[in-house]
Formats: sequence, structure tokens, C-alpha cells
Amino acid sequence: MQFLTFLTTEGNEKVGLRDGRDIYSLPDLIPLFNKKQGKKVEPLEDLVSVIQKNNLSAVKEAWEWALANEEEVSACKYNSADVQLKEPLRHPGKVVCVGNNYMDHCREQNVEPPKKPMIFSKWASCLIGDGDTIELPEESSQVDYEVELTVVIGKTARNVSEEEAIDYVFGYTIMNDISARDVQFEDVQWVRGKSYDTFAPLGPVVVTKDEIQDPHNLKISLEVNGEKLQDSNTSNLIFKIPYIISYLSQGFTFEPGDIIATGTPHGVGVFRDPQIFLKSGDTCRLDIEGIGTLENNVQ
Repeated sequence: MQFLTFLTTEGNEKVGLRDGRDIYSLPDLIPLFNKKQGKKVEPLEDLVSVIQKNNLSAVKEAWEWALANEEEVSACKYNSADVQLKEPLRHPGKVVCVGNNYMDHCREQNVEPPKKPMIFSKWASCLIGDGDTIELPEESSQVDYEVELTVVIGKTARNVSEEEAIDYVFGYTIMNDISARDVQFEDVQWVRGKSYDTFAPLGPVVVTKDEIQDPHNLKISLEVNGEKLQDSNTSNLIFKIPYIISYLSQGFTFEPGDIIATGTPHGVGVFRDPQIFLKSGDTCRLDIEGIGTLENNVQ
């Protein structure tokens, strides 16, 4: 299933499921499903509540019923052209990121691969959705792009073993880990340079893990103004997702809805010759196989 968050033309924010160009509103669909089928599925107001209630089997049953009874659920259905997508998760408790986690990215920097995951964080306030605008801060002239496969945690995780770690994954999405390189390197500590408002485009959807056969074998790429600048595969990840979750859960507790950006492949602007940095009027397009396309303009 592909979950998303969207705004209707009336300005109402809803969590929904996507089927091609059709979007089904869960706050409208679930009560109708309960009424028509005599069920008692709990109401779902946002994606965090979907994750926290951990009742995907009931949601899937309602979803399959909706697809088989389109005439009965027409009032719950929207065309994607008529809504505004938002970041699928609005206020995750943690936005955890892994640096230098692709072999090809280490090679382009001429550095040794890290012995342990390099961890930093971004503030949740910098999240924006598909179609929103990346805003360039006045104090930076070196704003860079980074496409990243991002993990959405599905249930509370503490001291998780590597073998059981995938059980704690809800699904996957795409993040553009925007970075003000001059600020990042001047500060030494990375959080400020990576957490300006709008510096974490996320989406367009969260795809449940059952739809991704192998998260470590996905094509991953990024284009700026139609020019492909990053082109790799998640098979190049140094530290795989189960290891990252297990490693981090030894130190702190993951909660449902937390996200982990797993790192970016080669081709980032700061390490190109000549360097490429984002400028007003640019368009970033990110693609990850099995998830979709995240696109944002720069201003």
C-alpha cells in the first residue's frame, strides 16, 4: 500500500492511499467501510495514527473492498491533480540520518569507508512535501542535494537484534537531504547546515515494506533541471538497514513514525568538478525504484 498526506481544495488535511492517479481518503473510507461491512476498524486521521495503531490488515481489507466497489466509495476518492500533496509524515519524533553510507560516495571523496555508521540528525521542522519549494538561505552560497532511501519505523524499538530489525520497519519513502555545505563544514557539527527550513523534502508516499521485495537492490537517482547527477543502486549501501536499526536501538528508543535517512550515493554537488550547487529556479527530481518520484522547485 502507498500512504500519503494531502490537502483538499477546501484546505482539509487527510491521510490517504494512492492507486495510480486516484487517492482514497482514509478518514472518509474507514467509516463507510465499517457501515457497509459491519466492521469496527478504528478511525485514522493521519499517517502516524495508522502506524501507531499497527492494524494494517484491517486497513488492507478496507482498501481491497474500496477498489472492488468504486461506485460506493466515489465520495472518498480524489484525483491527484485536484489535491496538494504534503510530506507524508508531518511531525516525526526523530529524523535520523546516516552519513557516508555508500561506497561510491566514499570513493568520490577519496576517503576510507567508515568503520561505524556516521550519525547526525535533522529537525522535523525542515520537512516539506512533494511539490513544495526548497528555499535558499541568505547565509549560504553552497546549497547541495542528496537523494536518500528513507526508512519509516513501525513500532517501538529498543535493543533490537539485527535479525529481527526489519520487523520494526513500517515502510520506505524518499528524502532529499538538502545541505548548506559552507555552513555545515564551518560549523563542523552538521545539524544547522542540514536543518534550515525546507531542507528535507519527503515523499511523495510511504510504501509499506511488503511492496519492496529487497530494499538493498533499488535503483536510486537524482536530476537537477533534467540532468542526471546521481545514479546508483541501494546495493552500494555500506551499512544495511537491519544493522543501522539494531546499532542505533542499542543507544536510544525508536518510536512509531520515526524516520531514518540511509545515506546518499555519489554525484553530490560539492564533490563534483566543477562544483554544482542549487540556485533559484532549479528543479530537483528524485527517483527510487518501487517508491516513485519526489520533485521540488528551488527558490
